[in-house]
Formats: sequence, C-alpha cells, structure tokens
Amino acid sequence: MMDKMFQAALFDLDGVVLDTESQYTTFWAGVFERYYGDGETYAQKIKGQTLTQIYHAYFDGDQQRQQLITSQLVDFEHNMGFPYIPGFEAFVTSLRASGVRTAIVTSSASDKMANVYRAHPELIPYFDLILTAGDFPRSKPAPDCYLLAASRLGVAPADCVVFEDSINGLRSGRDSGASVVGLATTNPREVVAPLADVVIPDFTVVTSPQWLADQLLPIASSRDSLS
Repeated sequence: MMDKMFQAALFDLDGVVLDTESQYTTFWAGVFERYYGDGETYAQKIKGQTLTQIYHAYFDGDQQRQQLITSQLVDFEHNMGFPYIPGFEAFVTSLRASGVRTAIVTSSASDKMANVYRAHPELIPYFDLILTAGDFPRSKPAPDCYLLAASRLGVAPADCVVFEDSINGLRSGRDSGASVVGLATTNPREVVAPLADVVIPDFTVVTSPQWLADQLLPIASSRDSLS
C-alpha cells in the first residue's frame, strides 16, 4: 500500500509531459482522410496506440503504405513543436525536491526522442529513468512498461503513481498496480475518470506532491483493504 508520500512518479510523454496530441491528431486525420475518409474519426480511434498497432489494425500487410506513412511521420515530428503541458516543469521540479523518483515511460521511438531532446535539452535531468519503445516487448495497454520502470527504480508498483492520458495508457498503469492520475488533455474527463484514481486538467492544479499524495492515499488504502 502507498505510504503517505509516493516514492516514484512515472510519466507518459505525449499528452502528459508534452502538449502534442492535437498535432498528432492533425497528422493522422490527414493520413486516414486519404486512405479511409472521415479522418477525424479514425484519428480519435487510434489515440494511445503505437505505430505497430496502427499498422496492424489499418494497414496490415501493406508495406508500401507503411513505409510512406513512416517517412511522412518522421518528417512531421522533425518539424513539430513540443510545448510542455501547463505546470509540468514546476511539478516535476517539486517532485525531485521532495525525493520522489521520476521516469518517462513512452512508446515513442528513438528518432522522435532525438527531436524532443533537441527541443528540450533540460528534459533529461528531470528524470532518473527514460524508457522508450525499444525497452519493453509489449506496449500499452500491457503493464510491462510500468512494471519495468518500477523495477529499474527499485520501487514497488504500489508505491508508484502513473500519469497517463490515453485509454491504453490508463489501463497499463492500472494493471501495473500503481495509483493512476489521468490527465484530461486527450480524452474528456468522463472518459478518463473510470480508469483513474484522480483526474486533473493539467499540472497547474497540483499544488504540491503532498497535496497529490493526500488525494491518492484514501483511494490506495481502500483498494488495499479490498484485496
């Protein structure tokens, strides 16, 4: 069961640390409009899915289209912006000052991360650990990535807090045994709430790590008593 203060904070990247989801929606809406029509609907359906999952579901076996889309995505990510979710930098700094371990856990690939680091060289020192797509065999919604992060940090999953925005990510965090904070940045609050212990619009509402721990403690205690 979580102690008074959680020991590790595990962050998804897009829609949690970086305010990039609207840009990806624009990209994928254009892709699906060309091949399927109704691009906005498909762009919403794939939120939180990896590139491999998208290809398997919508372009399975079509290597030519996959290669073209991948090339277009690489070019898009090279030129896109990577603004922070409001309040993130202040919050992660307060976590570090409180002795909380921090990690990024993302399905993003190395090419994308190189663009992120170029835009934000200060990002790496914010975290004790950064896990990307090549670090775990099964992507979200499997819990493997968050279990690996907890293990690498030397913290029990029950003493971790996962920050997620997508349905697959929220399920991954929940199934890892961690407490889950859902950000209503990508999906509406009513969609996020059933899979999260606490829902926030961004990090500006989190006044301190202790404030967040106080919100999570009764929920973690209740969950532990039922297990």
